[in-house]
Amino acid sequence: MSVTPEHAVVWMEIPVADLARAQAFYEAVLDCEMVHNTDGPNPIVMFQTTDEMTGVAGHLYEGTPAKDAGPTIHFLVPDTVEAASARVWDAGGKVLPGVIDIPAGRFSYATDPDGNSISLFELTAG
Repeated sequence: MSVTPEHAVVWMEIPVADLARAQAFYEAVLDCEMVHNTDGPNPIVMFQTTDEMTGVAGHLYEGTPAKDAGPTIHFLVPDTVEAASARVWDAGGKVLPGVIDIPAGRFSYATDPDGNSISLFELTAG
């Protein structure tokens, strides 16, 4: 028997070369506040969620980003793909051309300053 989870992804970890620079990038692009955490063996910067028990979140850590961008993490943006794309450029990332429409919304691909692949997802379905 198979199981269908509420969330297919439960946590993400993004390797970055410079933790402070990456924190500034993601806070600017996603218009959010992240939390610097030193409770574990290495410092991390955590994405927040409104529900710590069931929400999907993750963190940045100092490490070596994957070559050729690695897997893509899709981030929900607080406004439009276009507005988030402008913030990506302003914060030192790159945006690939084109916006993709799907039934649940629309998104575009981008990379952070370390070359990690991300997607800017705008929810449009109710």
